[in-house]
Amino acid sequence: MSFLLQILTNGGPVIALLAAISLLSLTVIAVKLAQLWPVTSGTTQRTAAIARWQSGDRPGAQSDIVADRAPADRVLRYAMEALQNGLKGPILIAELERRGNEEVQRMNGLIRLLELIAMVAPLLGLLGTVLGMIQSFQELELAQGAADASVLAGGIWQALLTTAAGLVVAIPAAIAAGLFAARIDRAAQMIESAVGQLMLADHGQ
Repeated sequence: MSFLLQILTNGGPVIALLAAISLLSLTVIAVKLAQLWPVTSGTTQRTAAIARWQSGDRPGAQSDIVADRAPADRVLRYAMEALQNGLKGPILIAELERRGNEEVQRMNGLIRLLELIAMVAPLLGLLGTVLGMIQSFQELELAQGAADASVLAGGIWQALLTTAAGLVVAIPAAIAAGLFAARIDRAAQMIESAVGQLMLADHGQ
């Protein structure tokens, strides 16, 4: 704890800003992890529901879908209800595409913020390092070359600290953004797959 306080004290305003950005990044990661954890679930239940739909048990198929679990469940549940009410053709396809796009857009919320943090944090760290190096060499100039080497080394160490802090903030944000994006892509594919299978089952029936 004392080491962290020393870093915050010696690093200046750039370190304080990076600390705030780090807290924001960790909060966003936790929120997105809770949101995206269930988005790829329910594949077995959807397959069973589509099989029941094809066999003619439409009420049973709809009861198999838990609409508040995964995006594919919600879109598939709506598709079943629409087909049950006689809605078919281009109008249904357009509405399903709209709902699928809304689900993907909802899942993508805050991902751009993580990507921005991953891009900006190293630049802030580099800025802090440059400012620290400028200050160190200004002190060397004022001392007319007679500055204590240990003092100069300490100033350079403090300057380089901001670059390391920027990378520490950026790396988790970049990794999380990449993993979340891959999970969102998989959930979007599941939406398309579930709807496509239902349409084939309904046509075959």
